[in-house]
Amino acid sequence: MLKKILKKARESGGLDDREALELLQVPGGDALARIMETAFEVKRERSRIVKLTSTVHITNQCRITPKCKYCGFAAGTSPDGYYHPFFKTDNEILDAIIKIEESGIPRVSCSGAYGFHGEQAVTAARIVKGHSSLELLVNVGPDLTGEALDQLSRYGTDTICCNLETVNRQLFKSVKPGESLEERIRICDRISEQGIELSSGLLIGLGESHKDRVQHLRFLERFESLGEIPIMGFNPYRGTPMENHPPCSLPEQMKTIAVTRLLYPEIRITVPTPTIGPKNVRFSLLAGADNLATVIPANYPLDIKGVGSPVCGSLSEVLEVIGELGLKPQMNTPVSPAKRGVLALN
Repeated sequence: MLKKILKKARESGGLDDREALELLQVPGGDALARIMETAFEVKRERSRIVKLTSTVHITNQCRITPKCKYCGFAAGTSPDGYYHPFFKTDNEILDAIIKIEESGIPRVSCSGAYGFHGEQAVTAARIVKGHSSLELLVNVGPDLTGEALDQLSRYGTDTICCNLETVNRQLFKSVKPGESLEERIRICDRISEQGIELSSGLLIGLGESHKDRVQHLRFLERFESLGEIPIMGFNPYRGTPMENHPPCSLPEQMKTIAVTRLLYPEIRITVPTPTIGPKNVRFSLLAGADNLATVIPANYPLDIKGVGSPVCGSLSEVLEVIGELGLKPQMNTPVSPAKRGVLALN
């Protein structure tokens, strides 16, 4: 049966829910290797290019109460995360994007905690689009007003991320007691209606079933501007209510990435280096991912901790892995300081 499903995915494209579920339920071993091989072939036929996305964390001063049970990003949630509150100044954001652009990384994600009605995202868009040629993704979850969406559009924001994380409503309410899944869905609808590319993905290993994952991936089809699906594996942060919850295994992450690629042959699949672990980045690519996020260049000026895990992937490490797999990183021509001065004046 596995052979038949993979042949269908390879030759005619697409899987039905039963077939997707069957792939997610394989135990691992040779069966998982065959699924990953098929997904990798599908990805390579589309493109051998791997997009790279760096990051700027704007603020960790989250106003959601009670906090998400797994969060190590918000102030005061974990001694291994961003424990002390911060709000990056305009100059700090600018310094970071300069280093990112000088490295040749083509894209930056600017993310921040909830509670500012999108103002933190708009500030980031103004700085990034006014002082660089970087592609921009902003992620402040559902913390966006209509006015903020309009401003993000006017500044030329390329992508807005609002992860649903899980569509199992009971599980969502359990692990995110201060939030509403319906509100996240509403914001995804509004982003799509605005015509801005939507990024929305899954946080796996929270306690959801394989069937939940298939339903989630199908649910994302409703968003017309969906262009990116992040697949994030759960990692416990010390000091949080879920610190003893087991991390999502590598095989579960690989299966989910591969099935997502077979369901969405043309979409960008993002894997943050912290959630997969920098040493495991190669496996995400072999499973069909084509965007590595939280890639940190040399001489990055800010203290950086990954969302989902404090450890991030360095640009040099990521480039080495991409080359070893016969893939090509999407890199821009690095911007020299001299050229930067001309750009800044204009």
